[in-house]
Amino acid sequence: MRGILQLRPWVVLTLALALTIAIAITDWKVVFEATLGFLYMFPLVLLGAIWNWPKLLLAAAFCTYLSDRLDAFPVDMQIPRDALIFTTLATAALLSRAVTRGYRREMESVARAEREMNARRAAEEQLKFLVESSPAAVLTMSGDGRILLANPAAHGMFGMRDATLAGRSIAGYVPALAFVPSIHETDRVFRTQMQTRGQRADGEAFLADVFFATYRTPAGARMAAVLVDTSEHLREREEANLEQLLAGSRILVAAVSHEVRNVCGAIGVMYENLSRQGAFSGNTDFDALGSLVDTLEKIASLGLKQTISSEASAGVDLNDLLTDFRIVLAPCCEESGIALEWAVPTSLPLVEADRASLLQVLLNLTKNSQRALESVDVDNVDVKKMIIAAELQDDGVRIRVSDNGPGISEPGALFQPLQKGADATGLGLYLSRAFVRSFRGDLRYDPLGKGCSFVIDLALSDDAAGSALQEDSHATYTTLAC
Repeated sequence: MRGILQLRPWVVLTLALALTIAIAITDWKVVFEATLGFLYMFPLVLLGAIWNWPKLLLAAAFCTYLSDRLDAFPVDMQIPRDALIFTTLATAALLSRAVTRGYRREMESVARAEREMNARRAAEEQLKFLVESSPAAVLTMSGDGRILLANPAAHGMFGMRDATLAGRSIAGYVPALAFVPSIHETDRVFRTQMQTRGQRADGEAFLADVFFATYRTPAGARMAAVLVDTSEHLREREEANLEQLLAGSRILVAAVSHEVRNVCGAIGVMYENLSRQGAFSGNTDFDALGSLVDTLEKIASLGLKQTISSEASAGVDLNDLLTDFRIVLAPCCEESGIALEWAVPTSLPLVEADRASLLQVLLNLTKNSQRALESVDVDNVDVKKMIIAAELQDDGVRIRVSDNGPGISEPGALFQPLQKGADATGLGLYLSRAFVRSFRGDLRYDPLGKGCSFVIDLALSDDAAGSALQEDSHATYTTLAC
């Protein structure tokens, strides 16, 4: 049967036709006292592998006709004989067809199962390779918190390079995971993430982002978890925050020194005038006052440019910075019902800036715009709108932060420190301008007919300024309906 099924249909048809012709010639030329009509079952069995049942019934009738014409039987036995031969041939043909279809379905089922098995095996091999080579720790645990499987990254994270984690309790390494309820304790299925502290085998603590899920298997409750050690990110973030705090403190000290220097200058002028008059000549208290004035002048002698960090600003990828800024800003606008319009060229050159300081300046400006727009009555404005735009200038890049809020009533006092009536300390815009000027840029207020607009001018970095731009940048405008 397998050999017949592997043949082409026209080959099977040719064999059946040749066999039918041979049987007919034999039945015609050779005289027997018995009929040879049953031999037509063999070609009909072949045809059952390729034909449907109407064709098979026609073929059985045709073979019955050949047997009736070529056999020499008494006349009174002709009709029963023909009926018996037709029934036998049709039954054999239909049975062959049924067996063939069942065999083909069986072979297709076996082939499909084999393909699925191969695909499953390939997927398992790929998944195993992915887990084994993953830099993140991957764990599977039972419902009671026992570790079932752990990849090499998990052993390295927990300091178990020479031992195995299988069979140990996760509570000794990530206690928070041990308190996650299994599906036997609650009907809730957990698929979430958290940030928690872990502990290595030697007792060293670390910070980790954990992504975990609970699920059910025939063997019981299970939990899968992926852990990423974020201790280094925490250290870098805290160091960056410290640097920002120190930079802000230096600028604040410079502002105070500037004011003290002005006061000391006025006191110094008065002291010199009194000294020339000679009214207090030889007075020890007057001489001590002069020493105090000199000391205060020395303390306040550090100018703002000297107080700000003198480290050279590196070239900053403005597209990358603005993309991160958009990720932070978009959810805030959405929560406040503000439409964010983004008009930034797809390609901007490197600029001279401190990345963290420039990002802080942009956040300060947009927070001011957000507070102003939140105070606007929705009946007075169709759509609360904030616009972030950037354009390439001959000597740098200009960033504009605008909104359609109520605007600024007294723009002349915007950048003065310690303003009265400010929401906080009144140092936000003052420090923002000082940050921008520290890397050869400038921050200014641009008066508009309606709303508020601030402009940040940034200088090109040395690498960007040395190469000429071959074509103009084309801005891509996007509106986020938040």
